[in-house]
Amino acid sequence: MQKKGAKLEIERLRELIRRHDYLYYVLNKPELSDTEYDRLYKRLKELEGDHPDLITADSPTQRVAGEPTKAFPVVRHISPMLSMDNTYSADEMRDFDKRVKKNVKDPSKVEYAVELKFDGVSVSLLYQNGQWVRGATRGDGFQGDDVSNNLKTIRAIPLSFNEDRGRFPKSIEIRGEVYMTKKAFEEINRKKEKAGEELFANPRNAAAGSLKLLVPRFVAERHLDSYIYGMGHCEGMEFKTHVEVLEYLKRRGFRVNPHLKLCKTIEDTIEYCDSWETKRKNLEFEIDGMVLKVNDLFQQKELGQTSKSPRWAIAYKFAAEKALTEIRDIIVQVGRTGTITPVAILKPVHLSGTTVSRATLHNFDEIERLDARVGDKVYVEKSGEIIPKVLSVAKEKRTGKEKTFLVPSKCPACLSKLAREPSEVAVRCVNVSCPAQIKESILHFASRDAMDIEGMGEAVTNQLVDKGLIKDHGDIFSLKAGDIKNLERMAEKSAQNLIDAVEKSKMNDINRLIYGLGIRHVGGHAAWILANHFKSIEKLERASVEELTNIEGVGPVAAEAIRNFFQNKENLKVLKKLKDAGLRMSRPREMGTEGKLKGKTIVVTGTLSSFTRSEAEELIRRSGGEAGSSVGKNTDILVAGEEPGSKLDKAKSLGVKIIGEEEFKKLVKI
Repeated sequence: MQKKGAKLEIERLRELIRRHDYLYYVLNKPELSDTEYDRLYKRLKELEGDHPDLITADSPTQRVAGEPTKAFPVVRHISPMLSMDNTYSADEMRDFDKRVKKNVKDPSKVEYAVELKFDGVSVSLLYQNGQWVRGATRGDGFQGDDVSNNLKTIRAIPLSFNEDRGRFPKSIEIRGEVYMTKKAFEEINRKKEKAGEELFANPRNAAAGSLKLLVPRFVAERHLDSYIYGMGHCEGMEFKTHVEVLEYLKRRGFRVNPHLKLCKTIEDTIEYCDSWETKRKNLEFEIDGMVLKVNDLFQQKELGQTSKSPRWAIAYKFAAEKALTEIRDIIVQVGRTGTITPVAILKPVHLSGTTVSRATLHNFDEIERLDARVGDKVYVEKSGEIIPKVLSVAKEKRTGKEKTFLVPSKCPACLSKLAREPSEVAVRCVNVSCPAQIKESILHFASRDAMDIEGMGEAVTNQLVDKGLIKDHGDIFSLKAGDIKNLERMAEKSAQNLIDAVEKSKMNDINRLIYGLGIRHVGGHAAWILANHFKSIEKLERASVEELTNIEGVGPVAAEAIRNFFQNKENLKVLKKLKDAGLRMSRPREMGTEGKLKGKTIVVTGTLSSFTRSEAEELIRRSGGEAGSSVGKNTDILVAGEEPGSKLDKAKSLGVKIIGEEEFKKLVKI
């Protein structure tokens, strides 16, 4: 097809697909079958593949990217995303109404827009002249993470305004809630349970975790959804009421909840809120209350806001639902980081629209506090939590046949001795080869800041573990290219590249190995301190808690965790494998004690072309300097790469010496 004809056909297909996205995801009135829709999408993708110069950012094919992002940059909201105060009774809503009417010029005109309070993740979507710019999480209210690529996987969020009559705002921040339906949540937890992974506690946590995934394709598989509930900053258009804003956004293609109601009095508002106390069970998503907003935008400005909350809006929270049932057993589960969590197996009971057969007991101290026993009658509560909790024990109903739960001394997954740090309530398995946590452990070991084994990401690690090719860190170094090339999406060349990366990692300095072992409370900086002090893994292994605590930068909690790690027999077996494989287990020369940077604090900001931030910080330490995380009065040098951000401004204001990447290379002799 000629380019001119292809361009017209691409534009036609995009408009058609956007229309059917709107019908399906916003209005819930699909006109096409999935097969017909897929045919249109496939044709558009083919044409864009033939003419890549015609691909635009708002094309439906650009919603799901395949490559992981490097990080989530922080962006500042133009208008703050404030949190709302909560109320829990009708009288508290009446008090809110009195405060509102007391502080507006014409209280007779006060009316409330009442909406469902979604139990999800608040996001801010920025559009300019009707075109998507970015999307960010709420964060601290003033700035949040830029998760644009992940938000673009949500079909209910349009990438451009509907081409309807009327003008667009020059710039507008649209506020919405990203959520996961009950059905999607149950499905993802079924998959996690089957894989032996830690379950999400509720749809809100699942949605929040999904938005932080690094691969947008995986986000798309979580089937997130969204509703729009308002706007923040708006330039180039004016609105009079909150309801008018939502009606406008709905016309422009945004999914606005249909259960919005305009109430003329506070009593009407209370009645509407109460009606949803029971009706919410029939919704496909979780809500934990209702939101009251003064409808008139001028009155909203009159009322203003505190440093944290608007004075013109408030949330009414539903009371938690609870039920009486029986503990039939108490089992323990191993989380992905080794935390041992007790779980109560219950006599099935109906609660908040679902049948509940298990509840978390959080930790062993909680069992002791509740004095919970197998056979006890207990009250379980569900307040926005899909996995409910045991609230209290009905001790008056005891028969004397109840059995006290004994805290296990060994991990149920690998039978290793469990450890408990004095400052924590959690009991943990510290065996790095524990099958319940091995995937997460290996991913950390291979990560860029640890052993930096390029190509050993989540998909490859999962396959290697599932196929039994690796059971701990040491097995990585026994892999052959023939083992890897048969994995999904792996060819002979990529298999050899991975083997080469594994071989290269053997020569890493021991601080990377110490960090990669995943010892609790030992981050990158602490790993460097330990490597610098002991110079070898063997000496670190023999160190006592007292000796570790005496090292500046290693506290008693970290010292106890290090000692627990090296007392575990399974961990020592893994270390022997690593040594036998030829990994560097000691420092060949003095590092970080002398050099041009001794006694100086250096901060790195922005993107460097030659190495990552962590690699630059390691070079600073090797030259005797201290790698700082923020600019302050004690900062000696700021290394500024591309897009340096606010650290550069602060360094200038404090008179800190600023150097570029090339000067930094000379400084560390690269």
